[in-house]
Amino acid sequence: MPAVLDQLVKTPVYEIGSSALSLEKVQQILSEGWKLALSPTALARIQQCRAYLDQKLGEPGQLYYGINTGFGYLQNIAINPEETIDLQYNLLQSHACGMGDEVPAGIVRLMLLFKIESLAQGYSAVQLCTVERLIDLYNLDFLPLVYTQGSLGASGDLAPLSHLSLPLIGLGHLRVKGKKVPAAQVLSQQGWSPISLKAKEGIALINGTQFMLAYGFYNLMLAKNAIHWADLIAAMSLDAFDASLQPFHPLLHQIRPHPGQMATAEQIRTYLQDSEIAQLPKSQVQDPYSFRCIPQVHGAAKDAFAHVLGIFTREANAVTDNPNVFPEDDLILSGGNFHGQILAISLDYLCIAIAELASISERRTYQLLSGQRGLPLFLVKKPGLHSGLMIPQYTAAGIVSENKQLCTPASVDSIVSSNGQEDHVSMGANAAVKCARVMHNVEKVLAVELLSAAQALDFRRPLRSASPIEALHQAYRKVVRFNEQDRVLADDMQASVDFLNAYKTKNNDN
Repeated sequence: MPAVLDQLVKTPVYEIGSSALSLEKVQQILSEGWKLALSPTALARIQQCRAYLDQKLGEPGQLYYGINTGFGYLQNIAINPEETIDLQYNLLQSHACGMGDEVPAGIVRLMLLFKIESLAQGYSAVQLCTVERLIDLYNLDFLPLVYTQGSLGASGDLAPLSHLSLPLIGLGHLRVKGKKVPAAQVLSQQGWSPISLKAKEGIALINGTQFMLAYGFYNLMLAKNAIHWADLIAAMSLDAFDASLQPFHPLLHQIRPHPGQMATAEQIRTYLQDSEIAQLPKSQVQDPYSFRCIPQVHGAAKDAFAHVLGIFTREANAVTDNPNVFPEDDLILSGGNFHGQILAISLDYLCIAIAELASISERRTYQLLSGQRGLPLFLVKKPGLHSGLMIPQYTAAGIVSENKQLCTPASVDSIVSSNGQEDHVSMGANAAVKCARVMHNVEKVLAVELLSAAQALDFRRPLRSASPIEALHQAYRKVVRFNEQDRVLADDMQASVDFLNAYKTKNNDN
């Protein structure tokens, strides 16, 4: 059945197999609502690979793992040719063992995109109609219900990908316009028959790293946004605290030329280049580390981000199921490309790096509230009668502490499964899910710093900060007003988080 294309005439289309995926391309596909279609090259490779496997299965006496054998510890059990189709259905049903929270719709959409991209490279021997049905689900926004728990991050993301694949055979549930609908009902309404899976297709669908990969790209998008805001809010805090710009002098960073450090110092100088406050003589000899070492800390996060981005970009354009079929070489090879170790380690690294943005942010908030540099204690006009911004810092501190717990690496853990056949696993799925919690926590801590920095900046009047900082402050004050006296600050804090997701600057394309 051809993928649904009648709705694509006026909609941008990404042709699978036409170019490599990147973070920017994925963000564009998602934000602009692009649809998917197969390029002629991808279509031909899928068909060629499937035809080759059908030919090989016609040759007597050959056993191929997961194609005409059992799975995992059951690898040595041969499956009769007439039972290979039943094998695929049994596999999807038996491995759909997810529990926990439902995976957010945006991440499920990414899982579909990356699974289609992998299958379309022509090393998985799936039917063309199988890939086209996955494309239909994506294009019509029929999103399978997937759960956060169940994957060990090796042998592929078996449980999550099984739930992703169940609707192909008329099982499981789909999220349609925000409602959970049985897949069988959706197929019937669309006039679709369940896909009749052939040998190898079940394992091709559920082997792979697409759960970890989708979460990884989601986390990278959040991290990219956090990095942008960390610099901009820090620049506001620098002026609000009347801090010196000497630590951002280019000569200091030329003699320790880490890319992220140099970029951060340059960014802060750019943000504050026309600031009246920054140009005033400073009475202090040095500022606390949370201000003075912004280039070193933010820069380290940026370098980690760049490293992790490279790994996930390669993974997005890779084939990670098992076994793999190589028609041109007349080979069917069983290996371990489904193992998520490199993703697990990278996700743990990203957790640690971006969590540090929150850690240093909370310290800047603490300093702004401390009654130094001519600022009132807790940034309120009558401290004592009013608590001012005392408790938002408590909240930020609690979140930073939670991040420390969440940053315990998942990738150093392993546990034996499948009766010892799968004796080392990556735990990349756990790393991916907890990394998302860290990314959202960082956003909250940065929002508290923005709340505090904007309040402190108001106490610097009539002096003005730099143009981009004043523009940010003006826009923020339309959402959160100056704290004249105590009020329920939870509303201001949530409004600040929402502001970080809505406000655009010329350097922020998220």
